[in-house]
Amino acid sequence: LQKAAQKLKPIVPIKFHISSRTDTGVHALCNAAHIDVQRAAGKRAFHEKELTYTLNYHLKPEPIRILNTYRVADSFHARFSALSRTYIYRLLVGCAHHSEVPVFEKDLCWAPGGGYLDVSAMQDGAQFLLGTHDFSTFRSHNSDTPFQSPVRTILQIDIRPSSGFLSHHYEH
Repeated sequence: LQKAAQKLKPIVPIKFHISSRTDTGVHALCNAAHIDVQRAAGKRAFHEKELTYTLNYHLKPEPIRILNTYRVADSFHARFSALSRTYIYRLLVGCAHHSEVPVFEKDLCWAPGGGYLDVSAMQDGAQFLLGTHDFSTFRSHNSDTPFQSPVRTILQIDIRPSSGFLSHHYEH
């Protein structure tokens, strides 16, 4: 993203600010980001669709795409202005060994051993996570954590068996 944005020929180097970081092995769907593009005097600001097209043109070889761009207030920050986040955790059952994971699912789901998954018990247990709780014991201790509150609110948990196709789980 950084390299593609620099091809916009800004007068000040562009820095991407992503709404949330992803851990190793985690993939983002519809992650929000913001950039500040300062163009040379006399050059008009990019139109939203033009910016989307141009960034995607420079991202061609990469497995990433810009879906939409919007002009936002100068005070907007992709990470700190986010009102909510949605997470999808995909479990693949029935695989005795990681080599049995279908090629198109590789690195996109977790295949816990043991075969059977008690969805009903998971649904019952998940209800204890709903609401506002202190998640201190679940977070890593890095340079950011002392400044961030471990208190989070979980509004919805939906645990269900699926055919394996993600398109019906998440609308963007």
